Order: sequence, then structure tokens, then C-alpha cells
Amino acid sequence: MLNSFEIGHWTDTEKGTGTTAIICKKGAVGGCSIQGAAPATRETDLFKVGKTVDKIHAVVLSGGSAFGLEAACGVMEYLFEKGVGFDTGTYKVPIVAAASLYDLDYKEFSYPDKKSGYEAAKSAKSQNFAQGNIGAGTGATVGKIFRMKGCMKSGLGVGVKEIGGLEIGVVVAVNALGDIIDKDKKIIAGARLGEKFAGSLKYYRAYKMFLKKQNTTIACIMTNAKLNKQQANELADIAHDGYRQAISPSHTVFDGDAVFVMASGEKKADFPFLCQETVKLVADTIRQIEYSIP
Repeated sequence: MLNSFEIGHWTDTEKGTGTTAIICKKGAVGGCSIQGAAPATRETDLFKVGKTVDKIHAVVLSGGSAFGLEAACGVMEYLFEKGVGFDTGTYKVPIVAAASLYDLDYKEFSYPDKKSGYEAAKSAKSQNFAQGNIGAGTGATVGKIFRMKGCMKSGLGVGVKEIGGLEIGVVVAVNALGDIIDKDKKIIAGARLGEKFAGSLKYYRAYKMFLKKQNTTIACIMTNAKLNKQQANELADIAHDGYRQAISPSHTVFDGDAVFVMASGEKKADFPFLCQETVKLVADTIRQIEYSIP
């Protein structure tokens, strides 16, 4: 299942942060879509149609806000040592994209650095679908309409599916301002007032003047489908519908929501069907994370 991809984590539970590396050593056609207003990202311009590079070698999801982007340098160093990268004729330059979420207020100020990224890449292996309070989800929380008061602990969600040889996977770190809702729009995790859910959407307009840009849901979609760069970008765009189905409100001006796509190209696929199944998988993966009171 998704054998072209390797996943590794570095986790610091004491300080409440971590990083996750998703690696495709042979290169994967990449796409990216950022629909939140407060992103912390790296190498997103190269995903545009018409840019020279069309394959990437890793996506790094990280805590630590913009500081955490440093972890991508460690992943890049590891891949360079392994001879993985875009061939310039002299050297092979690993193409490593990244996005970070804000977890600096969860425990103490800390962020994944270059060494952390290197360790995450070094630990990467295929079929590594572990999830929970690891990697980029270590310091993730949801339901922060009252900021950290009354929020719930989130984590890293991983979901995979196979349909007729088409394989899809999602790795998502959910650090949303909003609540998590089920298919019936019932809140299953989020901001609490005492023993009850507050309903973040209800309070959003009244409280937005007090909010800060300290939230982000970041994900990487993996697939064995054969896609071109335009399709990979379109898939990343459409995958955000999974956020909208499972998070309320989503894509606020206080969230830096981003989705990456990595397509390894082994299987011809019906593109509309791939998009439909990806949206479902993103929403289902967000919902099945084990949320708890921090």
C-alpha cells in the first residue's frame, strides 16, 4: 500500500512539538493549495504550472510555527546524503516542501530544528501509518475560539484506502481554530464551556477581535495515481473540501490551512473519482483522531 512513500516522525512530548516527513525518493508529481490566511510554508512557488521542477522528494509537516520550517533543512540534508534529488548536472538537489502549524502556546516555546528534521527523515519507512500524539500533531489543539482556554487536544491523523488498485493516503495535523463536526454537523471535539461544547461558529463574529493567527491544519495527500502538475494542484484545491466538511469554521483568517499532494504515478486513475474519494478520506481522517481534554 503506497509503497513509494516513506513516513517518519520526530516527537518531543515534553515540550509539545514535533515534525513529520513524507518521502518519495524516486520523486512524486507535486501539488499545493493554501486556503488559510496565515500560512507558514516553504517551496510553494515551484508547484505552479510552468515552473521547471515538476517532482518533489519530500513534504515536511511541522510544529513550531515559522520556526519549524527549519526541520525541512534536515530532511534535505538526509536526502542529499542518500543521493536523492533534482539532477542539476553537478549535484542532486532534494526538493523539499514544508508547512508548519502554530503550537508554541501548547506547552513551552520550542520548535523542530534541522536535527529534528534529519531524525524524522532517518526514521521514515514504508507502511508507517502510525497516528496520534506524534510528529506534527504533538502540539496540535482544536476549538480555540477562546484561545487555549477550553480547547481540546488534537493530533496527527493518518488514513489510507485502496479502490481497484488506486491507492490514496492522507497525513493531516489538525490544529484548527474551529470545532470538529461529524457528517450530521454535530460537534465531536472543540471549544468547551464547562462540560458542554460552546459552538465556535456561534461565537466567531463576537470573539474574532480577540483572536490571533495561531491555528493551522496541514496535510499531505499521497497517491499512486498518474497525475500531471495541474491535476495535482487541482486535487490539493479540492481536498480542502474535506476540511470544510469536518471543521467548523474552517479556513478563517486566523488559520493557515494548507494541503500538499504527492503522486507517484504507477496507476492510471479517473480524476473526478480520485477527487471525490480524497475529499471523503480527508474528512474521515480528521474525524477519527482521538481528541481529548488537555
